[in-house]
Amino acid sequence: MIDSSAVLGVLSVYVAGVVIPGPNFVAVAHKAASTTRTEALAVVAGIVLVNLFWASCAILGVGIVFAAFPWLAFAVKIAGAAYLIWFGGRLIFKASAGNSQEIAQAPGGSLRQAFAQGFATNIANPKSVAFFAAVFSSAAPPHESVGTFLAMLGMVFVVASSWYGFVALTLSHARIASAYRRSKAWVDRVCGGVIIALGVRQLIR
Repeated sequence: MIDSSAVLGVLSVYVAGVVIPGPNFVAVAHKAASTTRTEALAVVAGIVLVNLFWASCAILGVGIVFAAFPWLAFAVKIAGAAYLIWFGGRLIFKASAGNSQEIAQAPGGSLRQAFAQGFATNIANPKSVAFFAAVFSSAAPPHESVGTFLAMLGMVFVVASSWYGFVALTLSHARIASAYRRSKAWVDRVCGGVIIALGVRQLIR
């Protein structure tokens, strides 16, 4: 039997956590505007898969694990912040107005790389780890039935896919993508700076 009140409680918390911009949003937005719609959706797929993983861990008690082993939470935080700083620095380093055409890549490889980018960005995203370990896990009552567990995961899948898919489809629109390519260098620098700032914030909090 599905506990609808528990699912709705988690839904209200999760929607707020997803729509607040963070590294995942920046990664999807940048990929959508700089490459192809298909690659942007591949990034979304990687992000959604990790969200399902973190949601499963939260429902099963990852918050308890981090509370029992604070060094593990600290290690995840440092590793995630380091990745964000590296990713943002890479964007800034590669920013070049003369290389605005990034679409000419091998389709198969580029899709795998885009999926891996979405996966890596989210698995190392301190915001996601903190949200699922603290907020999401506290909203998900312990010892839920299998039906409720699956309903919660289904909710996570629908919300994450809908939101990030909307971002990918919107920002991959021809006019928006064209505007990005005309201003690629400074947009990449802004995106890179935002991601670095998010990483640094995690280090000093």
